[in-house]
Amino acid sequence: MNQVNESIPQEFILLGFSDRPWLELPLFVVFLVSYILTIFGNLAIILVSYLDSKLHTPMYFFLTNLSLLDLCYTTSTVPQMLVNICSTRKVISYGGCVAQLFIFLALGSTECLLLAVMSFDRFVAICRPLYYSVIMHQRLCLQLAAASWLSGFGNSVLQSTWTLQMPLCGHREVDHFFCEVPALLKLSCVDTTANEAELFFISVLFLLIPVTFILISYGFIVQAVLRIQSAKGRRKAFGTCGSHLIVVSLFYGTAIYMYLQPPSPNSKDRGKMVSLFYGIITPMLNPLIYTLRNKDVKGAFRRLILRIFLIKK
Repeated sequence: MNQVNESIPQEFILLGFSDRPWLELPLFVVFLVSYILTIFGNLAIILVSYLDSKLHTPMYFFLTNLSLLDLCYTTSTVPQMLVNICSTRKVISYGGCVAQLFIFLALGSTECLLLAVMSFDRFVAICRPLYYSVIMHQRLCLQLAAASWLSGFGNSVLQSTWTLQMPLCGHREVDHFFCEVPALLKLSCVDTTANEAELFFISVLFLLIPVTFILISYGFIVQAVLRIQSAKGRRKAFGTCGSHLIVVSLFYGTAIYMYLQPPSPNSKDRGKMVSLFYGIITPMLNPLIYTLRNKDVKGAFRRLILRIFLIKK
């Protein structure tokens, strides 16, 4: 019983960049600004998609899911990170670490699948426009979204359980900003080769297969767009799909770098920055990318602002 108590610490120390204290103030500002923009940007997309009837389409249904996901994704890590940067004791309780690991992993896995679902929606809209309303009916949209969320949370249950079963032998210094699988595996005092192989296999399922599906979908989409006679129609199609491709590149590129590259002691600081990018920067950029490049969303924002202004008058 004493061995079990010694192997499971009451709290973890999140090292982050504590060996470089001069970075703490810039990082605090970046995290705080990114979090505020993420909250307001994603809430705005959810609100405008709900209130504007012209956005009650499958594309904006999935975009609303993505915005909700990004809100929870950043909230699972950033508040704790801000507290730790301001504190001399950069700790998180064992329960807090378990919750953070589970939620971050679940939402990250869900986003991998949701982005693939969104590419399928764009494929049907552009390559099969006459059958779009028949194929992408409400029931199918709900099923695809539910499958993404359930698969993401199911994966998190498996990976979190495997990771937390590893004996730590009193090790409690996590060389990261938050509790993530690769960082926690490094604390284990036994051979983690099997866990790393499982992590690699699941990462292939949730990263490489969806991104391959997305690339194939966009291959067909590009062919279909180039056959459109109207220049305006081509610009609109490329504009809508371009937003999704930018989000896909940012998210999958950094996640693949983090989870599918061979472990290297020289890349640990680089790994921290990469995980911050897909965990904080990408959720902040998603609303900006979708609103700045999308005329429908910008038009919906204008109508919403005008409606609020008229009500006030």
